Amino acid sequence: MASQRDVRNKIASVKNIQKITRAMEMVAAARLRRAEQRIEALRPYADGMRRMARQAAIAAGSQAERQPLLAEHDTVSNVGLLLVTGDRGLAGGFNSQIIRAGVRLAAELGEGGKTPVWFATGRRGVSSISFRGNELTGAYTGFSDRPGYADARTIADDVMTGYVDGKLDRVELIYNSYISPLTQRVTREVLLPISQAIGDAEPDEQERDDATDERPPQPVEYEPDPQTILQRLVPDYIEVSIYRALVESAAGFYGAQMTAMRSASDNAGEIITDYTLQMNRARQAEITQEIMEVVAGAEGLS
Repeated sequence: MASQRDVRNKIASVKNIQKITRAMEMVAAARLRRAEQRIEALRPYADGMRRMARQAAIAAGSQAERQPLLAEHDTVSNVGLLLVTGDRGLAGGFNSQIIRAGVRLAAELGEGGKTPVWFATGRRGVSSISFRGNELTGAYTGFSDRPGYADARTIADDVMTGYVDGKLDRVELIYNSYISPLTQRVTREVLLPISQAIGDAEPDEQERDDATDERPPQPVEYEPDPQTILQRLVPDYIEVSIYRALVESAAGFYGAQMTAMRSASDNAGEIITDYTLQMNRARQAEITQEIMEVVAGAEGLS
């Protein structure tokens, strides 16, 4: 059995770890609230951008296919995979579930004769993809805690250039969508071509209300023509979609980290309780041993 001193040192060590995990939990909780506010402000704007792009594409009709970012390639050989992860860990399975989803999708593409082209944000995703022997066409790190719109624009420029130049035939986005501090849902979206992105996306609340409204839809007048508006709108739509994924991922990271650190603090408390019981048993054993020695000495004298 370990001595009281050894157990006492273990208790002190676990208490120090518990202080760190509690501090990290508090920091994550404070940052989570700010990230939630950014999401609440961004989601209606992103949904409106998608709705506008869809309506403009419908109004443009066959002319929309002349847009390079809307036109689908004749053959799909190279598929860009954009994985959105964090720069740091200690967040449970937050990063690993994105990496697993990306690797699983890459395997499916390989079985179908397609070549995955890797893009990743966050040091965790970049290092994991590189460690598996995959070459990264785009690696973006250092901003996952608080992403800016300029970061999304940089990523969007790379994937749009690759699609227009024919190096990419499709681009898919994989990220953690924020549901609650306890729940982050792995989300997979088609980013390019836009025709698939706006066609496969789920309708937002406004579109569902319009679909159930018995009144005929009001005609929309475009100035200038829908083709010109669509040409200006599509790059912004790509940037906003990536920015939304970055913001959703940042909030999901803080929620996952807060939950993980709370669980770690609770586990540390249980370990401290177990060590305390162990120390009490060791103290009791020492006291019992001393009493037995005293009794044995007294019997020897008598």
